Amino acid sequence: SNFIMAKSKPVQKSVEDLSYEEALAELEQVVSALENEQSQLEDAIRLFERGQALAARCGVLLEAAELKVKQVVGEDVVSFEEESE
Repeated sequence: SNFIMAKSKPVQKSVEDLSYEEALAELEQVVSALENEQSQLEDAIRLFERGQALAARCGVLLEAAELKVKQVVGEDVVSFEEESE
C-alpha cells in the first residue's frame, strides 16, 4: 500500500504558511513546470495561479523583513527598487 500512497500528490502547504525560502523554491519549480511545454492547459492554469500566490507571498515577506530592518536601524532604508536604478 505504500507504493500507492507514494503516487498520490503531496499535500501542498497553504501559501500563507510558507517561509520566504519555501515560497521562492516552489515558485522556481512552478516556473520551470510552466516552461515545460508538456503541461496540460488545466495544469498550467493551476500552476500559474499558484505561482502568482507564491510571488505575492514573497513580496509580503520581503516588505515585512524591510519593515523589521527599518525598526532595528531606526532610519530610512533604501528600497530594492531605488537601489537597482
